[in-house]
Amino acid sequence: MSAVIQSSSGKGRRPGPDASSPAAMNAAAASFAALTARLDYLDAAEVEQVRRAYRFADEAHLGQMRASGEPYITHPIAVAAQCAEWKLDAQALMAALLHDAIEDCGVTKPDLIERFGAPVAELVDGLTKLDKLQFNTREESQAESFRKMLLAMARDVRVILVKLADRTHNMRTLSDVPREKWSRIASETLDIYAPIAHRLGLNQTYRELQELSFRHLQPWRWQVLNKAVSRARSRRRDIIQKVQRDVEAAFEQSGLQVRIAGREKTLYSIYRKMDEKHLSFAQVTDIYGFRVIVPGVIDCYTALGVLHQLYKPVPGRFKDHIAIPKVNGYQSLHTTLVGPSGVNVEFQLRTEAMHLVAESGVAAHWLYKASDLAADQSDRLGTKWLQSLLDIQHETRDAAEFWDHVKIDLFPDAVYVFTPKSQIIAVPRGATVVDFAYSIHSDVGDHTVAARINGVQVPLRTELKNGDVVEVVTAPVSAPNPAWLGFVRTGRARSKIRHHLKTLKQTESQELGVKLLAQALRAEGLEKLPGDGEEHRSIWERLLRFTGNRSREELLTDIGLGKRIASIVAKRLVNLLAERGEKPDQLLISRERYTAHENVSQGEVMLDGSENASVQFASCCRPVPGDRILGYLGRGEGLVVHAEDCAVARRLQHKDPERFITVGWSDEPVRPFETGLQVTVGNGKGVLARVAAALASAEADITHVVMDDEKAQDATDLKFLVAVRDRSHLEAAMRTLRRTPSVMRVQRVRPGAN
Repeated sequence: MSAVIQSSSGKGRRPGPDASSPAAMNAAAASFAALTARLDYLDAAEVEQVRRAYRFADEAHLGQMRASGEPYITHPIAVAAQCAEWKLDAQALMAALLHDAIEDCGVTKPDLIERFGAPVAELVDGLTKLDKLQFNTREESQAESFRKMLLAMARDVRVILVKLADRTHNMRTLSDVPREKWSRIASETLDIYAPIAHRLGLNQTYRELQELSFRHLQPWRWQVLNKAVSRARSRRRDIIQKVQRDVEAAFEQSGLQVRIAGREKTLYSIYRKMDEKHLSFAQVTDIYGFRVIVPGVIDCYTALGVLHQLYKPVPGRFKDHIAIPKVNGYQSLHTTLVGPSGVNVEFQLRTEAMHLVAESGVAAHWLYKASDLAADQSDRLGTKWLQSLLDIQHETRDAAEFWDHVKIDLFPDAVYVFTPKSQIIAVPRGATVVDFAYSIHSDVGDHTVAARINGVQVPLRTELKNGDVVEVVTAPVSAPNPAWLGFVRTGRARSKIRHHLKTLKQTESQELGVKLLAQALRAEGLEKLPGDGEEHRSIWERLLRFTGNRSREELLTDIGLGKRIASIVAKRLVNLLAERGEKPDQLLISRERYTAHENVSQGEVMLDGSENASVQFASCCRPVPGDRILGYLGRGEGLVVHAEDCAVARRLQHKDPERFITVGWSDEPVRPFETGLQVTVGNGKGVLARVAAALASAEADITHVVMDDEKAQDATDLKFLVAVRDRSHLEAAMRTLRRTPSVMRVQRVRPGAN
């Protein structure tokens, strides 16, 4: 995928012969000479490969100009130069030079494979957006392009490094683009590309992208803040210089070798702090800070002691990111001290290796290949996140849904919690117990039933806080609840839950479809469903052509979901079998018709409560075992079970009689069923407690309770949803309630009953 903004960054414009004028050619040559000066870390053969890629790209882009009037080739060279700063290998630099060749110049992937090899072609392909496909909306196109880029990036992280270099150069030259395009391009950079840079630890790029986006999104605010910071800089210069002298003297006295560098908060981070905390510029006190680079990890803590002896620390402003690194691998000690004149000054203390990772993130792998520490760090950086992208992709085929998951996971704020075995887990701010469970393993998430935080039992929707010790309780029979989608925070948890529910619904619907088709075939005189072996393959193929399904499994799922009527499919199947000489059993037909219900066109399905997605119990009548029931095969919603005397079911039966099947209760239901109760009570102290205690003594579980909104009167109605085993259990609970003091009347709530 090439830069989404490339078409609006001035590329593709061919002004004519001036593009190849000596001046333009000299400008391009000069910019390439500047690039080759940075390639001293490559050997001669690799530099020659990069030079070949440059020549090819230069020829491919001949005649194209950027909006600034420069030859277009200066853009790929600038992207390659940024990659060279990160010391990326020759293949990545070649891909940087060629990244727009497929999209803009008619070059094909096979051409690149032939000239530069498959790895380079794969990198370029990962950077090329899907222009040739037709999408319904620009958003859909953007989502699909973004998905392709992220998957390529998950396979090879160099894709996103080149992509970020490409986006950085486009943002640096955004002022040359028509102003009406600034907002879209800058918003996209701020929402997507800057957070990716942060997740991969590329903090320098992250800050630059944020700053450039802010400058073009809100130019007036950027200008006002820029002037304010310049004024503050001149006012506070003396204070900052005094702090630096004091700090250097303190470290010299302690004998600790350190390197001190000044750091100024970016305009965007100042603006965001003012906006989020409703502060004026004068109230933002940590605009200036220092980085202290020390030789070793222990020295970080020693240096911290020296600083705390020099100036008083601000309570609550110390963070140890060395012991608990950020999710992108960032490590440093942060402390804020009260300097001269009461000015707060932030210090970041780190080693050289930590500084390398803090500024370059994933790119640290190429910057210091010889350093085992840096290599180990970079192997860890973003690896889990990139792998989770592939996991989500396997379960989410919809591009927009995939993008939604990724955007959720891009938010950089993290909360650090502990497992009972003291393992540290990083989750996004606002994450819940269920997110934590899925971050450990999808099986743990799928079977979660309860949780304890710091030893106290809590609801699954509880948000986690820094330092919480979280213990998840699982049960083999438990499954993800659709209600979890309403509060989970991470894309991984959301995609796992959706995938499980989709798979479960399909599997159960297929099983129901097998039952329904087998019963419909019995009514037509066939004892069992034909197998899917070689003997009946041609029969199934002809039946699938008739129904329009792609496979036997899809047809059975459609029958279970109510998209196809089992009796119609059964009649067609019987006719096809009859053509082969397999005749219906007339005795079986007579027996089935004699025992069939007069208003029902298909056979009976037994229910025990283990059905999940494929069977729903209607909320209009809330049937429980012991009630006479009917099954309605709604179009695409599976089997809906109604009480026989339900008015809604009667209307549907009059309208679509062929969609009803006989259903019955199993002898031993495996779970309780919900139904409604209305209890009229005389008002008084402790009435609700007595009613709840009566239901508890009858072993009926209260799942929901509602009281009248009116002011207290002599009598009021309490409406309960209770879970009971069957009708006799419900009647026993109602008898217990009637014997309770203050209870005047108890009745079952069935809005749809006649």
